[in-house]
Amino acid sequence: MAGMATLGFPYLSLSQNKPIRVGMPTILSGRVAMLGQSSTNAAQMEVEKFNAAGGLGGRKIELVIRDSKGQPQEAARVARELVTAEGCEIIYDAEASSGAFAVHEVARDLGVLVIHTCSETSALSADPKLRTPLAFRCARQGVHDAVIGGAYAAKVAKEKNLKRWMTCSPDYAYGRDTTAEFVDYLKYFNKDVEVVGDVWPKLFQADYSENITRLLQGNPQAVYSCLWGGDLTSFIDQSNIYALFKDRQFFGVNMADYAVLHNVKSVPAGLHSGNRYLKSFPNNPGNAAWSNAYQAKYKDLPLNWAWQNAAGIQFLTTAMKKANSADGKKNRHCAHRPQHRFSFRRQWQTDDAGRRSYAGRLRARLG
Repeated sequence: MAGMATLGFPYLSLSQNKPIRVGMPTILSGRVAMLGQSSTNAAQMEVEKFNAAGGLGGRKIELVIRDSKGQPQEAARVARELVTAEGCEIIYDAEASSGAFAVHEVARDLGVLVIHTCSETSALSADPKLRTPLAFRCARQGVHDAVIGGAYAAKVAKEKNLKRWMTCSPDYAYGRDTTAEFVDYLKYFNKDVEVVGDVWPKLFQADYSENITRLLQGNPQAVYSCLWGGDLTSFIDQSNIYALFKDRQFFGVNMADYAVLHNVKSVPAGLHSGNRYLKSFPNNPGNAAWSNAYQAKYKDLPLNWAWQNAAGIQFLTTAMKKANSADGKKNRHCAHRPQHRFSFRRQWQTDDAGRRSYAGRLRARLG
């Protein structure tokens, strides 16, 4: 190689052609596979744009995607193997909160850069005991829904005189934390509200009859839930059999996601919900073009996890370009001082299409 350089040929190191392997653990099977599918679709779409533009000095990103099956122990296992056995330099974590905490610990143990793109539990990045300087989050958080949703629900409760409430949320970090935050803000904005009981179904639970029976026995005027994906669809369908929503208001924060609305058999009449991603908001050409491109490529509508993962890849590639390196330790310094339209100030994150990861402007009511 040295001889070739003296003859006028440029010196090319193997590292210049080596792909940048990014490991992506997510959920691709089971009832909430929509999370992993929409996440990987959007991430891959942004990676293709980056690679087509020349990558990082000719180095292209190779996404190495693995299915955790929604199991935290499996998420930890595949995350570790992605680094130690498959040579991934970065972990791009598209797990739900149940798996994200496990992936976070692996990244902290191995000392690799990790970007969390789906977990909504604030403690993942807010708890100082979990802190690692190589961890970043590119996602809205459950507390955003809790603040705006709590204020909205309190207003409806005053209008409809809804004093007696119960909650039904998944029994893991996201469900527990987000529900507690919602209840705090609901009571803050309406002192007359009383939460008379709560039920905590397990993640991916098949039969909700016991939970539904307890809700009926509690006889609340309103029910709050942050169940999501296929779990929420199953809960709604089973609850309709028992007439749970008859003469009762249902505040299902994740109900208005496209995939849930498309799959549920009958939407409750007294539903209050919101959507985290809309093609029409913000109403600008960049957002519409991105949504149209996603739908044309995958023959499906983009979900909130899709745009969060698209923004995450843009965040990562911007840091790489600024550092002129795929080294996570160098990238983290650039990620702390983001340029262009990327910013984590005041919990905001804006991507190239002008979408912002804050639920307050997207709150809607159905029924």
